[in-house]
Amino acid sequence: MSPQLPLASPDLDALRALMTARALALPDLLAGLWDGPWPAFVLDAKGQVLLTNARLQGLMGEVSLKGQRLLPSGKAQELRLVDDRGREHLLQAWVHLLEGGLGLALLQDHSTELAARERAERMQSEIDQWLDLCPLPALMHDDQGLLLRFNTAFSALCRRLSPQMPISLHELPPEWRDLLHAKAPDSGQESHRNALLAPPGDRRRWIRVRARRLSGPWSRPRTLVMLEDRSAEQDLELAQQQLQTLMDTAGVGLATFQPEAGWSRPGTGAPPPSPAPGADTPKPAPTLQGVNREMVEPDSRAEYEKLQLALKQATPTVARYAVRHPEHGLRWLMTRVEIGQLASGQKTTSVLTVDITDHQQAQARNELLQQSLQLQTERERAVLDSVLVGIVTVGRQGIEWMNRSARRMFGGDLPEFAGQPISSVATEAPDHPFRQTHYLDDLPEGQAETFECRVVARDGREFWVVGNAVATVGPDGSRQLTYALLDIERRRQAEAQSLQAQASLHRIIEAAPIAISLHDARTLQVRQINQAAAALAGRPEEELLGASLEALFGSGDEAEAIRADMEFALQSSEVLQREYRLTVRGQARIWDARLLHLAGVNDASGELEPEQLLLVASDVTQQRAQEAARLEAAIAQRELLVREVHHRIKNNLQGVAGLLQQIAARRPEVKAVINEAVGQVQAIAQVYGLQVGMSGPLRLRKVVEAVMGSVQRMSGREIQVEVAGTMAEQSHRWGLPEAEAIPIALTLNELFTNAVKHGGEAPVRCELRFDPEQVVLRIINAGRLPPGFDLAQVRGGVSGLGLVRALLPRRSALLGLTQDGEQVVCELSLWPPGVQLLEAL
Repeated sequence: MSPQLPLASPDLDALRALMTARALALPDLLAGLWDGPWPAFVLDAKGQVLLTNARLQGLMGEVSLKGQRLLPSGKAQELRLVDDRGREHLLQAWVHLLEGGLGLALLQDHSTELAARERAERMQSEIDQWLDLCPLPALMHDDQGLLLRFNTAFSALCRRLSPQMPISLHELPPEWRDLLHAKAPDSGQESHRNALLAPPGDRRRWIRVRARRLSGPWSRPRTLVMLEDRSAEQDLELAQQQLQTLMDTAGVGLATFQPEAGWSRPGTGAPPPSPAPGADTPKPAPTLQGVNREMVEPDSRAEYEKLQLALKQATPTVARYAVRHPEHGLRWLMTRVEIGQLASGQKTTSVLTVDITDHQQAQARNELLQQSLQLQTERERAVLDSVLVGIVTVGRQGIEWMNRSARRMFGGDLPEFAGQPISSVATEAPDHPFRQTHYLDDLPEGQAETFECRVVARDGREFWVVGNAVATVGPDGSRQLTYALLDIERRRQAEAQSLQAQASLHRIIEAAPIAISLHDARTLQVRQINQAAAALAGRPEEELLGASLEALFGSGDEAEAIRADMEFALQSSEVLQREYRLTVRGQARIWDARLLHLAGVNDASGELEPEQLLLVASDVTQQRAQEAARLEAAIAQRELLVREVHHRIKNNLQGVAGLLQQIAARRPEVKAVINEAVGQVQAIAQVYGLQVGMSGPLRLRKVVEAVMGSVQRMSGREIQVEVAGTMAEQSHRWGLPEAEAIPIALTLNELFTNAVKHGGEAPVRCELRFDPEQVVLRIINAGRLPPGFDLAQVRGGVSGLGLVRALLPRRSALLGLTQDGEQVVCELSLWPPGVQLLEAL
């Protein structure tokens, strides 16, 4: 009887305990399957479950399987289990016999497949029932046109279209096939298609097809199609639209009264009820319906009463009245009553109502417009009086009106200038714009004539103005000229000052000791250059104006770099700083350059200047030479200090190792521990010794050889070395970064020491394999690993393999210890960035 084991223990310890309790070993294959991705449990010879793994517990939850029994067989067996949430799972189990009467059952969950099959069957049943209940022709087909399902109505239609029931849509007549088997919509979407078709023995009918793409567990998509005969609705709707469109376009409501049938209106299926005597007018059209006495405006009551009297007495009349409709607001209507007689002698009364609201509102607007024109003119004059631009209106008799700004410019009030030509404030120049009298007749209406001239005010002031003249039409229909004038005297003064400032700036640029040049933003050609920049190019200024970038800097790689930098600077608003090494007259010079994009601005005349690029450069050759000399001196001094420090550290470490060896000689009981520490100190000293006289990464092969030599000297044993790999001849190219040098050296010391210490008298071999991707170090010595040895279970520490595991960089190193017959193989793999492939010496 086996001891009671926990059924919910998922780890390997529980399985190992079960096997141990039955005096059985745990095979690696069984351990891998137990800890793998499949749900599994262990059962005894009676088929009773003894232990479940974590995958099965994750699937079923905290459910005990003690009552389940499963006997071994040669094929898969089905299990239906209910988990802790009440969900049923369909599982397939394969039982594999183990030693001691045990069996391992591996399970596969098929619950999703079972649910999908049941859902598909339910869906098929629902579709069949729906098709049977649908009175319209309906069918279901796949993308190949194969008929999967159809109802009785579609079967009846097919019997009229084809002598025998079709299996596929391709067997139907072409026009029906094209209608039913058109492009299917997207999954879950619906599409509509219409067509005029003629069933056998019937007129052409308007058929609408509604198609929906079904989503389900089918290998090929399916489409559900329904056909509707919309011919009758189409004919009725067309007739109603034609009549309603005619009445809406004319804005007319029409109703006819017949004594036998009452009131009737076009566009409705039944006649309207007769109005109460003397109460309401007939309801002629949807927008004119529902008019009664309460809706009539008080001012229109008399007209409305006249209309009611004409209806009662059956006499013709025309009435215009206003109503306030609850939906359309205030509306003006005109109703005409006409008395007629049919050929049979029957009398009819036709009432025609027209909505004349737009006409009435247009008439009212015209009256308001005439009243507001005068008010608008007065308002415009008030607004023009408040602007800073001088406005002058000139007719054929002279100046007619001036605003406040114009009166201030001309130095007088309107009565002083009224009736005088505007040329009275012009200079003596014969081509002065104010003397161009042909503007009044030749200038097209609305077109402006722009000018710039000097004006002489009544008080003797002379100043510049810019303005335009526009031909307009006055209130009386006569042509006028309207002048808009702006005083630009201050702008003219500012322009003169700007020209002086530009001339001064030009002189400063020419005399500046730095190189300055302006380039066209589009072609990078030189637009302006000073003497220093011309000296940089080694050519006169006159030859460089308009020259290309290659003419200024040559056509080499440096010139291409300058062009690329200029194009980059044109895309930025910041100053771009660069250094260039250029050769002028055979001498290499270094120039510190700054590039700035100058966006286009309006010049003094108002025109937009083109975009330019400013280049400012200074010769920093001597400065950079001095900086380079100082840097080289500092680097040389640093390297000297580092070599000295490394040399002293090596000597100190060797001194420490010597002291430790003396202590070991006096204290034999701690000699083994001290010798281990001596080896570690010697390994660190070897690293610092290799760093003396060089900088940067250490050569990996030299570190291996130095540590190996130190271990051989301390142990008095020889270590055989073999170098292999595709890069064996270039093994010196592999280097160690400074941060990894000491940890790798200590690791190598520990591995070589362990091989010598545990290898007995047999020689120790070391294989170094150098490949482009990695470096592999294999140390082979005689010996045996402890039973069940696992390097991953070795705890970190300050000595032995624990020290190695603590020191090795995890991202770029891998250590393995395996038993190969009577030998122990230690394999250390190193790859970037723990090691680096350096340039060849």
